[in-house]
Amino acid sequence: MTDIRVEVTDLHKSFGSLDVLRGIDFSVLRGTSTALLGPSGSGKTTLLRSLNVLDTPDRGVVRIDDVSVDFSALPAGKAGRVASQRLRGQSGMVFQSHNLFPHRTVLQNLTEGPVVAQGRPVEEVEAEARVLLDQVGLADRASSYPHQLSGGQQQRVGIARALALKPRVVLFDEPTSALDPELVGEVLAVIKDLASQGWTTVIVTHEIQFASHVADQVLFLDGGVIVESGPPAQVIGDPREERTQRFLSRILDHG
Repeated sequence: MTDIRVEVTDLHKSFGSLDVLRGIDFSVLRGTSTALLGPSGSGKTTLLRSLNVLDTPDRGVVRIDDVSVDFSALPAGKAGRVASQRLRGQSGMVFQSHNLFPHRTVLQNLTEGPVVAQGRPVEEVEAEARVLLDQVGLADRASSYPHQLSGGQQQRVGIARALALKPRVVLFDEPTSALDPELVGEVLAVIKDLASQGWTTVIVTHEIQFASHVADQVLFLDGGVIVESGPPAQVIGDPREERTQRFLSRILDHG
């Protein structure tokens, strides 16, 4: 079996006349963490959403393990929806805002997807959900409702909810951007722990120091293309491209 868990080939996406992704190629090895860096409007979030088919690419191929979709030849109607849903089922998404169900308990937020969407037994799912809550440090909040939690705790529930679906890859879209600064650390610690456990992750982040410590590879995007890629020691520590250097200098100068 190949060590490549995610493979993206010649991915394009436009919104009207705006070309957001302009021929993206990269791969992610299983059990590794990939950080997507770049300025606002560079295409990072659209790329992440394309992996989960929340945004449908115009053309190109996305493969996650043995599930592959060629969006250049995506069939119309039900067949296309089934192909997209099968690919979406390979990944779990953690959003900027946790998007928890407000009228369901923490435990119910975790069990809804596996039980309803995957048809798994309730008892089995609840047992696994409690293990996940313990993993993110919230074992004692299973019966709480989202409004009773801090923003950081809600985001940790969002991470556990994504993991409950047993995805092949976990996608994080700036998971700390909506949090107060003092809550950022607790969420980053959970993501770092997942990386150390061998989960395959792709993370859109502005937390440069976090990316340098957690990521196995860094992709720097600008203008819908990958300007530079490689290990963090190279892309963040000693960038070769002038555009990467300017971006990092501006970010690091602002703390």
